[in-house]
Amino acid sequence: MTIGEIYDLAIKMGIESDLRGKDFVLKQLKKEKESYQKLSPEKKKEYDKEKMSNPYSDSRILCGDPNKKVKRMMVGVEIEPAELMIAKYLSDSGQKIDLVMSHHPLGHALADLSDVMHLQAEVWHQHGVPINIAESVMRPRISEIFRMVPSSANFDRSVHAAKLLELPLICLHTPLDNLVAKFLDQKIKKDQPETVGEVLESLKEVSEYKEASKYKAGPRIFVGHKEARAGKIALTEITGGTNGAKEMYEYVSKAGIGTIVGMHMREEWRKEAEAHHVNVIICGDTQSDSIGINLFLDELEKRGIEIVPCSGLIRVSRGKRKK
Repeated sequence: MTIGEIYDLAIKMGIESDLRGKDFVLKQLKKEKESYQKLSPEKKKEYDKEKMSNPYSDSRILCGDPNKKVKRMMVGVEIEPAELMIAKYLSDSGQKIDLVMSHHPLGHALADLSDVMHLQAEVWHQHGVPINIAESVMRPRISEIFRMVPSSANFDRSVHAAKLLELPLICLHTPLDNLVAKFLDQKIKKDQPETVGEVLESLKEVSEYKEASKYKAGPRIFVGHKEARAGKIALTEITGGTNGAKEMYEYVSKAGIGTIVGMHMREEWRKEAEAHHVNVIICGDTQSDSIGINLFLDELEKRGIEIVPCSGLIRVSRGKRKK
């Protein structure tokens, strides 16, 4: 496979697993194309044309030739200059790394992280929060991330390092988080847990979480207790860029959602959920990210690509490798 084919496969899988539904996403892409056509020539020069085919602005080919063939790739939850130096060392030692992949966004993909957060409003709407409220509550939080990341983060550091080391680099974020959300949603619907404790035990059966539990980093209850009735369970904090608006929990509670499953949660957000009687189970960031990454890497291994895990990736293979 080429770098471009790997990238295209990730976007395709992300769209097919999107909690909003494939038809919704394709409709949004159509609107994006129509919006582009209406732009002035000057605005078109600034426009990121990738948005007309890829609905996830936090996932991009950051450097390297898309037509380059890939036999071995190094993959991590986060890729910083240290990981790139490891890739360079491996290449110089005879274990050539053709591509480095980060899950967390880097470069201009990180600078545009806020754009994918609109996904969260639609998912909340699917769980019963009126769309006008979901969009209104999310808007200030999206604006906060829009201002914060490009102005305060050294978002291009790893990209610069990759270019200096002549290593192709890509990041795939929301598409793979979509894979996690769909995977966990299907498991919980299959197991039909009735209490918060049963939801927790269902999650602990997942291989990545089982492995993390050995190091005391498995899923845990942040709000509620094991005997509490779970009620309606929502995986609304697994995908969509980063933490949404803490003010949403008031409306989540009114919509009848009893338990939220997420990757990570700040204390301020936890207190808000507790105040509105919403149970919360947090599974961990790198632990959850590993699930989505693994589901994608299994598809690459079937196509003959060798994977070198690094940087927090708990590698679990669910597929058969190509012989």
